[in-house]
Parts: sequence; structure tokens; C-alpha cells
Amino acid sequence: MSGQLIPCSPEEIGSLFLFEKLPPEQLGQLCSAGRVERFEPGPVYTEGEPATCFYVMIEGTVVLSRRVGGDDVEVTRTSQQGVYAGSMQAYLGDRVPQVYNNSMRVTEPTRFFVLPSLKFSDFMQEWYPLAVHLLEGLFFGSKSTQRAIGQRERLLALGSLSAGLTHELNNPAAAAVRATATLRERVGKMRHKLAVIAQGNYAPEVMANLIDIQDRTAERVAKAPTLSPLEASDREDTVTDWLDDHGIQNGWRLAPTFVQAGLDVDWLDQVAAAVDEQLLPNAIGWLNYTVETELLMDEINDSTNRISHLVDAAKQYSQLDRAPFQNADVHELLDSTLLMLSGKIGQRIKVVKEYDRTLPKIPAYPAELNQVWTNVIDNAVAAINSAGGEGTLTVRTALDHERLLVEFRDTGPGVPKEIRSRIFDPFFTTKPVGEGTGLGLDISWRIVVNKHHGTLQVESRPGDTRFQVLLPLTAADSDTSEELE
Repeated sequence: MSGQLIPCSPEEIGSLFLFEKLPPEQLGQLCSAGRVERFEPGPVYTEGEPATCFYVMIEGTVVLSRRVGGDDVEVTRTSQQGVYAGSMQAYLGDRVPQVYNNSMRVTEPTRFFVLPSLKFSDFMQEWYPLAVHLLEGLFFGSKSTQRAIGQRERLLALGSLSAGLTHELNNPAAAAVRATATLRERVGKMRHKLAVIAQGNYAPEVMANLIDIQDRTAERVAKAPTLSPLEASDREDTVTDWLDDHGIQNGWRLAPTFVQAGLDVDWLDQVAAAVDEQLLPNAIGWLNYTVETELLMDEINDSTNRISHLVDAAKQYSQLDRAPFQNADVHELLDSTLLMLSGKIGQRIKVVKEYDRTLPKIPAYPAELNQVWTNVIDNAVAAINSAGGEGTLTVRTALDHERLLVEFRDTGPGVPKEIRSRIFDPFFTTKPVGEGTGLGLDISWRIVVNKHHGTLQVESRPGDTRFQVLLPLTAADSDTSEELE
């Protein structure tokens, strides 16, 4: 948008704080190279357009905004004389994209000193060579540092997750190893008991009955009910009495195994009716080994299923075998992250899930949303631990004005009001030196806002801190081609 051209006064330009130290000769060169323009209320330039001019406000009011999704979000509104915007990085030339990184409009008739970007670059190189070198170092150095520490943040999260996953995998793996060793021993004893029975020269129909009872016993083990401790104790006493009454030695040792497998005195009566009294002790012993092997195989099955579940959760979390951009179920992502972080969360923090399972899948970058969940949950756990280590983490999903809400609520001490506006700033952290980079929430903010066109906000008071992620239900046209800066 072009404005009304007005004669340029070196004296007026020299009153602006950006140029107040320049000698008259350079002020004259500025006026010759640039111009003074008066703009009526409305847009001056638009974000993403080629950055052709550097603007310094002489008088009026300017508003700077950034595009987030389909909305323009106001970031600055000022009437301060001398503020500047536009092609501020022109001195870097073609080493960075020379486009406007925000939009500018004026709300009242406003005058600017306008300098073409090429002239701005020339003056910078000619008049401020040392400043140019310093600015170049600051610009590229901060970019490099942010990338390096951002990578470090990811590695720290990965290390924490790996430690938690190793801990979670170790328990079922150790259980499976123990059960396998015990199973080997029980199978050996069962073979020995079968050999003893076979030496008894029993009729084929007796052996057939015994095999039939073994098969039906295995079926009952698979359908064993879950008993309360009191119910289990009562049944063990009853089974022990039955075994003692029928001359079975050490019945009190066998009773807990039988009860765990869902076997009662009615089943024992069926066994006693199927074999003669002489065979009964060996039959009961053989069936005890049968029950133990079934229970051990169930334990191995549960342990290996747990391991498989953890591996699936790790794959879900990392999204290694999935497309970067896809329609994703946020509940699957949240569950995989919570499982991966379960070791870090610990037993003293209660996790409550308040999911609205009717919510649709949303277009997203799942691996990066998992990083957001990780950063926010990690902060919540740290907050709860700082207040004694006991508390509740509530993860809630809901529909909020045509957007999907994911809320993380913790019962920690809260975020002090004086730092609440800074928690999303790069490198800002309240953690001790060496324990945080200060980029976790900055990365999360850029993933949510820049890449998903959503909103990340915090509400906090002592005992109730809520990080809220709001994500659009539909994709923007440019989503599949965007890259996180």
C-alpha cells in the first residue's frame, strides 16, 4: 500500500532516536535515499510479502500482527515516535528470506520515514560495519544455539523416556524369565508323576479319565474367577479340609494353587469319583502340576503381552512407522505418552483420564504432539514433586468451540503471576542449572501455534495449574508443506 509523499526534513529525521547520533551529512543522505509517506488508516504491508522497505514512524499509531492459522493475532500496538519495522534483516541479503515477518497497519493517519531495503542494507554496511558483523553473529548464532539446544531438549526427553521404558520393560521381562524357569521345573515333575502313575498298570479307561480330567482342569484355569482375599481364604480352608479328609499329604500347600485356578471341592469330588482311592493322591499331585503349569503359562503370556504393549506404545509415541502428517486420535497419543512416562510419574502421583471418546481424529503431526504432551507432563510432574511428590495429574479432552481441547491439570504449587507471561520464552526456566534448557515450552508453543495453528495457554493458581492445548478439527491448505522453524 502506498501513502501520500511528503517532503523529507533532515532535522525531523534526526529527531528520531534511531538516527539522532548521525551527522547532518548522513541525515541528508538518508532523506535523499528515502522518503516520508503519510498513510491513512488501513494496512501498510502484509506478512509474507517481499520485504522491500524499512519503516520508521514519525507520528501516528501502528499495529503489528502475526498470522496464526486463519487469524491475525495482534502482537504490538504503539504510538511511540521512532519505532521501526519492515525489512529489518535486509543487511543479511539473500542469506535469509527477505519477506515481512509480520503485518503492519495504522489506526489513524500516520507518517513514516520509508527507506528502500537495498538502501537500508547499503547504509548499514557503509556506516555501521562493526554493528553489521555483531548483528550477523547475533542472528545466526542465536539460530544455531536454538537448534542445538532444541536438539538437546529432544535428547534429554528421549533419555528420560528410554530410562522409563527400560524400567517398565524390565518388570514383565524378569517375570517371564522367572516363570519360564519354574515352568521347566514343574514340567519335569509332571513327567515324573506321570511315569509313577503309568507304572501302576491301570486300565486304559482309568488313564483316559485322568487325561479328560486334566483337559477339563486346564479349561477351568483359563476361566478362573477373581476372588477377594476373604473369599480366597475361606475357599483355601475348605479345600485344605477336603484334601486332609482324603489322605492327601501337605494339602495346605496345594490348596492356594487350586483356589487360584478356580478349582473347588465340587471339582475335587469329580476327580475322586473318576479314579480309585489308591490312585487319588498321585492323581491330585499330577493335576497340581497341571494347574501350576497353566498358571505359569498365563503369567508368561501376560508378561509377554505387557512387553508387546510397551513396544507398541513406544512405536506409537515415536511414530517411526507412520506418515509425519496424518489424521490422529489424540487419545492414542496421550495414552502412549503417559505409558512412556509412567516410570517418571511414579506411584505417588495419581493420573486421572477424563477423555471425551466421541471426539474425532484430527489432522496433525503426531510425533510432535507427543513431544508437546511430554514437555507439559514433565513440567507438571516437576511441579508436583517440588510440593512434596504427592498429587494428581488430570488429562482431559473436550470439544471447545469447534476446536479440540487437551488440558493437563496438576495440583502443584502453581506458576507465580510475575513469571506467567515468560514461561513460553526461549531459554526461560525455573529448574536448577543443568536440569532444564528452557526450551521445552517454547518448542511446544511453536509446535502447537506455528505448525498446528492452535493455541497453547496456561491458567494457574496454587493447587490448580492447567495447560490447555486447543487444536483445529480441520487442516489448513498449507499444513502438509509446513516445516517447524
